[in-house]
Amino acid sequence: MPQPTVAIVGRPNVGKSTLFNRLVGKRSALVDDRPGVTRDRREGTGELLGLEFRVMDTAGFEDEDPQTLPGRMRAQTEAAVREADVALFLIDGREGLTPLDEEIARWLRSENTPVLVAANKSEGNAGENGRLEAFALGFGEPFSLSAEHGEGLVDLFEALRPHIEREEGEDEEPDDEEGGPLKLAIVGRPNAGKSTLVNMMLGEERMITGPEAGITRDSITIDWNWNDKPVRLVDTAGLRKRARVEDKLEKLSAWDTKRAIDHAEVVVLLLDATRGLESQDLRIADQVLEEGRALVIALNKWDVAEGASALFNGVKAALEEGLSQLRGVPLMTVSGKTGKGIDQLLGAAFEVRENWSRRVTTGELNRWFERAVETNPPPAPGGKRIKLRYITQVKARPPSFVIFGTRVDQLPMSYQRYLLNSMRRDLKLGPVPLRLTLRSPKNPFDDKGQ
Repeated sequence: MPQPTVAIVGRPNVGKSTLFNRLVGKRSALVDDRPGVTRDRREGTGELLGLEFRVMDTAGFEDEDPQTLPGRMRAQTEAAVREADVALFLIDGREGLTPLDEEIARWLRSENTPVLVAANKSEGNAGENGRLEAFALGFGEPFSLSAEHGEGLVDLFEALRPHIEREEGEDEEPDDEEGGPLKLAIVGRPNAGKSTLVNMMLGEERMITGPEAGITRDSITIDWNWNDKPVRLVDTAGLRKRARVEDKLEKLSAWDTKRAIDHAEVVVLLLDATRGLESQDLRIADQVLEEGRALVIALNKWDVAEGASALFNGVKAALEEGLSQLRGVPLMTVSGKTGKGIDQLLGAAFEVRENWSRRVTTGELNRWFERAVETNPPPAPGGKRIKLRYITQVKARPPSFVIFGTRVDQLPMSYQRYLLNSMRRDLKLGPVPLRLTLRSPKNPFDDKGQ
């Protein structure tokens, strides 16, 4: 599904390209004090506090004959607005409304694209008069912004969010109910039995196997079906400690495995039950979680494991201690040689992907948030209260949330962990990685005197 699109429009030299550069995170549009620098539509992928969208920088809107260069530039701007999900109409807050601003507003009212109005160049309180004048344009409440200094980005986020976020329950990518394949990567130390397990899953000798470590060099992608559910399976080269990755080919294999993790939805970390849990296994697991992927851990070669019960409990306890940032990661037992446990492993993978892809409704999320904050209020460092106002989910896969409040930069990590653990438990998100961002409104008068 294509990303939602934001078109930045306005008369020349109101700061459209400066805002474009800030949103896309790099200097890709030319910026100059002279009007008319941008002539073509420029597109990029924008990111704002976790929101991701396509953003279009347009030429300054001028009233010229369609056959002239300014006229053709205006036609490009009109096409961009018709294509966009929302138009962000910039005015110069310091100069206030001009006749050309009013003409642009008349044209935008004739289109079907929703319009947001921002008074740019409003550092501090410089553009407040211009912002108040912009109420007369008839597009609802304008907000202040300084693209150059990064002020007002929280207000921009809140204005864009209803137009950027998917409908509740709709996700960025197809989930398993919509027929999208489960993107499953199998990773682990060399000779953990990854290729043997893949061959048993597929029911054929698709991968070369043997007692030698490191036979698999490349990540191999295989499409198949399990219980009528599509799976895109990736068997990877073994990951070793960095100090032992000396051979150039093995270095390429390690990077290939990292790429497989990057493109997976669920990663199965395969352990060798005859060797137990090693520190390298924990490093791989930590890497998977850092990349925001759902994780399932499987003890392979279970058919030849000795002291099975004690081994399982020992590995489970070591994982709880070693992966303290995410407790309760599914731990399964399998045998690539006999096939035992494979169905349970794949069932667990589909289940964690469902949680990893979940979007919590706004009402349910904020009811939980109010209860969590009331049950355990945030601390008051130095006697000044940290106020947590509300929470919103900005994306799924993995579930990512933004909390708005005051003095949130002083919120201890222990309290953030409390919120994340409470969210996993109360919202039934399960043991999947979650992302939490804290934001304060950039308002110079906010909480003054408190």
